[in-house]
Amino acid sequence: MKNYILTIALAITVFACKEEKKAPLEADTTSEITQVEYQSFGDKIIADDAIAAKSMAEHYKNMQVGDSIPSKMIAKVSEVCKAKGCWMTLDLENGEEVMVKFKDYAFFMPKDIDGKEVIINGNAYIEEVSVDDQRHYAEDKGATQEEIAAITAPKRTYSFEADGVLLKQ
Repeated sequence: MKNYILTIALAITVFACKEEKKAPLEADTTSEITQVEYQSFGDKIIADDAIAAKSMAEHYKNMQVGDSIPSKMIAKVSEVCKAKGCWMTLDLENGEEVMVKFKDYAFFMPKDIDGKEVIINGNAYIEEVSVDDQRHYAEDKGATQEEIAAITAPKRTYSFEADGVLLKQ
């Protein structure tokens, strides 16, 4: 009887200590983690919690001139200042754009990032842009003299003052 119990105990010990082999995952894309590389400009920010451009467009619709909200948004670059990268416009995916300037002109963006994805952090606000400022921006992006002269009225715009930007590589 004693040998019988020792044999059972030995068998249990062998099976309990045996390493379990797991089958390799086959086409399980849910467990795949994609590492996205970003180039950072301005203050250090993280990519987490950024809202989509389309969602940000809805926030802008509910704002008045002078309103401001802290925000983090992900969007595609429509245009960058060709003079020195001191501003950019982002596509809000609804036919609208947001004009992005950089806090205290502390940093500039590369001039060749049209169409690239960025994450911006800072303050979203509505502003009324004067004729002089509109003409200045038009000149920066290379507009013709006729296009510049055609600007004759202030314009309500979606604006953003970014303190940090991540440029997707």
